[in-house]
Amino acid sequence: MRLAGPLVLLCLVAMPLRAEMAGSIFMSSRGAFIPALMQPQAVSSGPSLFANRTGRSLFAPIPSVAGPASPEPFVGLGPSGQGLLGGLRRLIAEAEAGRAGYDAVQHGARIKPLKRPTDMTLREIFAWIEATPGQPHAIGLYQFIPSTLRRVAAIAGVPHDARFDPAMQDRLADILLSEAGLAEARAGRMPRRAFMNNLSKIWAGLPSSSGRSHYHGYAGNRSTITWSRFEEALRPHLPG
Repeated sequence: MRLAGPLVLLCLVAMPLRAEMAGSIFMSSRGAFIPALMQPQAVSSGPSLFANRTGRSLFAPIPSVAGPASPEPFVGLGPSGQGLLGGLRRLIAEAEAGRAGYDAVQHGARIKPLKRPTDMTLREIFAWIEATPGQPHAIGLYQFIPSTLRRVAAIAGVPHDARFDPAMQDRLADILLSEAGLAEARAGRMPRRAFMNNLSKIWAGLPSSSGRSHYHGYAGNRSTITWSRFEEALRPHLPG
């Protein structure tokens, strides 16, 4: 149905405009917020975080019209050294960052940051990205790529002068875990295999149910753990 006429248009405008880790992954007593003690500029030898699920609005907001209040920033799922959440974080860290932990920088980056990632602010990270085009920029324990880092930082409401410390990295990764269906998988509304496949679409170091990385062979990506290890780690905590 077509709407015409100034009066109709006016009405429409007035409407409101949205690591190598030892021991059991899930029974470690170490908290997920404790950074690995690394030498400066430690780099990752694993694959980088890959997927970018970005959405854009078709229309810019109309300044003269008061819209709904902005959603509350995503605050994260909290610290956890045990159970499903802590185990997932350590599994992803093992697959993606290895020994470099929270200070991992993608091994393909020829020009590394001058500071450890955990000592950098988001603004400094984005400045490094802008100053070094044509190279990979995946960074941190969860190997955030630039577009994903910008997106999840915006969702979390993190200011660019905030430090990219372990707590922030966990908080930003929790957004990705939530988007993959963590709550649904915990509640039994999403099969474990489906959740695992969703995770493999976000982190290239995790295998899909085919046994390979979802991005196998693309830009050198490969899974760094086996599907059986992946499944064995999640089986005690998630329904089948």
